[in-house]
Amino acid sequence: MRITLVLIIVGLNLFSMHFTNGLDKSRALNVLGSELESCCFDPMTGWYRDGYCHTDSRDYGVHVVCAVMTEEFLDFSASCGNDLKTERGSFPGLKEGDKWCLCVSRWKEAFDKGIAPPVILQSTHEKALMTVTLKELQSCSVAK
Repeated sequence: MRITLVLIIVGLNLFSMHFTNGLDKSRALNVLGSELESCCFDPMTGWYRDGYCHTDSRDYGVHVVCAVMTEEFLDFSASCGNDLKTERGSFPGLKEGDKWCLCVSRWKEAFDKGIAPPVILQSTHEKALMTVTLKELQSCSVAK
């Protein structure tokens, strides 16, 4: 009986991890250590297209920085091979002023060149701190 119960619990945990990829979105934190806030619903952003900069192990780009698009950054991104301006399929194309969950490495690349777009700290996932420092993010932060 005890072994059966353990197997059922393990099975339920594996089932849950399969469908959530081990991510508990309700407990996601931002770079300030508080609950992750939404980034943008129009256009709908995020790895999950849920308006938040949530991430998981399948998000190879690590789309965790909530940034306010600038024309300069959009041009820079296009020059690096990622055209965020052009509408494609369900992707609406972005314009200056839109908020979007960016790949942390692309944001850092732009930061190092002095052209990083502004960041909303409350909506930037704590995982960004594995690539950039809080000080770097704060130097480009804007109010939500």
